Amino acid sequence: MKISLFSQAAYRQLPGDFEQRHRSCVSTPYSLTSPEHVYDSYRDYLDELMHAARMGFDGLSVTEHGQSSYDMVPNPNLIASALAYATEAEGLEVAIYPLGRSLGKTREPLRVAEEYAMIDVISGGRLVAGFPIGLSYDASMNNGVPPIDMRRQFDENLSLIVRAWTDPDPFPWNGTYSKYQAVNIWPRPLQQPRPAVFMPGSGTPRTMRFTLEQDFGFNYFGWFGQRVTGQRVFGRFWELAESLGFEANPYRAGFMQTIAVAETDAKARRDYAPHLEYFFRKGLGSIPAEYMDLPGATDINGVRALVKDPGDLGIFATLKSATFDDLVEYGSVVIGSPETVRDTLVEFCRENRVGNILAMLGFGSLPRHLVEQNITLFATEVAPALRGIWADSGFEHHWWPERLGGRPRHQPLDRGSTVA
Repeated sequence: MKISLFSQAAYRQLPGDFEQRHRSCVSTPYSLTSPEHVYDSYRDYLDELMHAARMGFDGLSVTEHGQSSYDMVPNPNLIASALAYATEAEGLEVAIYPLGRSLGKTREPLRVAEEYAMIDVISGGRLVAGFPIGLSYDASMNNGVPPIDMRRQFDENLSLIVRAWTDPDPFPWNGTYSKYQAVNIWPRPLQQPRPAVFMPGSGTPRTMRFTLEQDFGFNYFGWFGQRVTGQRVFGRFWELAESLGFEANPYRAGFMQTIAVAETDAKARRDYAPHLEYFFRKGLGSIPAEYMDLPGATDINGVRALVKDPGDLGIFATLKSATFDDLVEYGSVVIGSPETVRDTLVEFCRENRVGNILAMLGFGSLPRHLVEQNITLFATEVAPALRGIWADSGFEHHWWPERLGGRPRHQPLDRGSTVA
C-alpha cells in the first residue's frame, strides 16, 4: 500500500456566514481575506506537507484550483517544485505527486510537460504525474473553454505530453487545440520512458475505461463518502477491468479520503468536528451543484450512469448544511481513535481492492498544530496496519517511481494527434 498526504491550501479564516452569502469559487470576494492570513495559510500548508514527508509518508499530493477560496493553488507545480527540492535536499524518499495540472483547460500543454519534467529532474526521479480532466466550472467559467471541448482538449493535450516525454526525435504537432512546428522539450523526465500517470475521476465509465486501456492508475475522490459512493464506484471499476481482460491489481486503484485521528473517539470529535463542518460547508458545499457539471461536459455514457445512479449529486446538495454527524454517516470523513480509523480503512481497502490511499489530514480551518497531530498519529498508529495489506498478493506496483520501490511498465500512447 502506498500512502500519500493529500493536501489543499485552504483559506482558514472565512466568516461564519460565508456559505449563506458567497460561493467558494469563481466569484468569492477577495476582500474577505487579510494578507497575514493568506501568508499563514501557505506557510502552514507547506510546513504540513514537509512534516508528512519527515514522518515517512510515501507521497505528497497537491491539487489545482483556480479562483477558489477552498484551495488557493492555481498551479500545483509551484508547490511541487518546492517540495521536490526540499525533500531531495533532506534525503526524504517520498513521491512528488501533483494531482495535478487540469488538461481540460490548459492552452499550453508543452509548458505542463516541461514543468512536470523539471519536477522529476529536481526530485531525482520521484514524480508521479497526475492529470485530471478538470472541474467543469474551472475550465469553462474561469478559463473560457466550451464545456463540449473540455474532454477533447484533455485527450489531445495528454497525448501530446506523453509523446513529448517519450519520442526521442523532434516532431511537428498539428492538433485541433494546439499546433507546433517542432516539439523538442528540455528537460525530459529522468524516469524513462516516462513517469507513472494517475488520473483522478468521479467514476464515469469513459474515464475508467480510458485509464485501464492506457495502463494509467485511477484515483477516486471520496468527498461524498466511502460508505455511500466508494463501494459502487470501485465495484464498477473492477467489473469493467474484468470485462476488458485486465488483472485486478489493487495498485492501479487509489482512493482519496478525509481522515481525522485522535487518541480517542470522543477527543476526535472535540478536536475536529467544527473544522470538518467548515471544510465541507464553506468548500465543496458552497459550490453550486450545476457548476460541477455544466451542460456538454459529460458524454452520453456519463449522463446515463448519472441518471441510473445519481447518489453523488444527492449528497453534494446537502453538504452546504451538513453537520458533523451527517459527514460521519456518509463516510465523507473517517474519524476516531487509531483503532477505529485503522479498522475502517483496512476493511474498505480490502473489500474494494485499493492499493493507494491519499489521506486528507488537513482540512478547512484546522490549525497547524492539529494538522500535525493528525499526520503524526496517522503515520505512527494507522499507516503500519495498511502498508502490508497487499504484500502477499503477488502483484507489483507498476504506477510508482522505480527509485521508490515501484516496478514501472509503460505503454506509450499512440503517436497521433488525439486519443481515441
